[in-house]
Amino acid sequence: MAAKAALFLAAAAWVCLSAAAASAFADVPTVAFEERFSPLFGDGNLVRSDDDRSVRLLLDRRSGSGFISSDYYLHGFFSASIKLPKDYTAGVVVAFYLSNGDVYEKTHDELDFEFLGSRWGGQWRVQTNVYGNGSTSHGREERYLLPFDPTLEAHRYSVLWAPTHIIFYIDDTPIREVIRHPEMGGDFPAKPMAVYATIWDGSTWATEGGKYKVNYKYAPFASDFSDLAAVGPRADPVLRVPRSAAGDADQDLLGLMTADYAVMTPQKRAAMRAFRARQMTYTVCYDAVRYASGPFPECDNSDEERENFSAWGESKTVVMRPRARGRRRGRKAGAGARVRSNVASS
Repeated sequence: MAAKAALFLAAAAWVCLSAAAASAFADVPTVAFEERFSPLFGDGNLVRSDDDRSVRLLLDRRSGSGFISSDYYLHGFFSASIKLPKDYTAGVVVAFYLSNGDVYEKTHDELDFEFLGSRWGGQWRVQTNVYGNGSTSHGREERYLLPFDPTLEAHRYSVLWAPTHIIFYIDDTPIREVIRHPEMGGDFPAKPMAVYATIWDGSTWATEGGKYKVNYKYAPFASDFSDLAAVGPRADPVLRVPRSAAGDADQDLLGLMTADYAVMTPQKRAAMRAFRARQMTYTVCYDAVRYASGPFPECDNSDEERENFSAWGESKTVVMRPRARGRRRGRKAGAGARVRSNVASS
């Protein structure tokens, strides 16, 4: 009963925080698929709606699927409402991210939302990644549980990428902020990136380090994307300059930097800290095993908060728990099954 009460309170708090912030995002323009995006792979496993305002991505034995933006962007705000597959989803990975890996194979930049499936049905984990200049060997991952069931209805996931900082949002509430620090150097993403959305088989690592694989008995796995938004200066990925005139590009960047979603107010920062305290299961900032030399320069650590995390950067208080299925409950995932290796990017 205590666990149910805690979940109810967390969900209620989430609804209040999201409702308070919603007005700040009301003016973000959404687009039809063909206005900004193109199919990437999957053929028949990518299904566009009749009005072209939403896309369903499918994973089955034959293939996953995905799409890509028609342009590259040098900074911007990128958003999609996503409904995740239900039931048994171990090994399934859904991703919404920015990357330039097809242009810069060894020095690519990347910003990710990765959604990692589960045996328990509905209890997906979310991972955010920040890579710059090919820095995946010392990546900046964080993982979270969600205060809602992401398979019942769509929720909005957004990334603000500015020259000075990065903010990840869920339902208009910030969950992570990365402020550019001089010592980050090339680890801060700085080259034009395209927007991607994919669903694929991550059996080798996605669920408890690869212990549980995709079970295609439950296929096809379907993820719905809607409310697609891509706001920011479009750029040449090789020359790394905006495609628009200099004055227009400057105006685009000014508009981006002064938009509500780019400004972290005290209220938004408080909401972010509350989310992280309740939902974050891992942060690289407290991982003293993989990074014995100390935390990354942009980490805003505190000794008091550190006590809530293990040496591997895993939370001692926020843990994944099985969901009830009628009168039966699955076994709780053991601590030894936790992932203790660098998680690959999408």
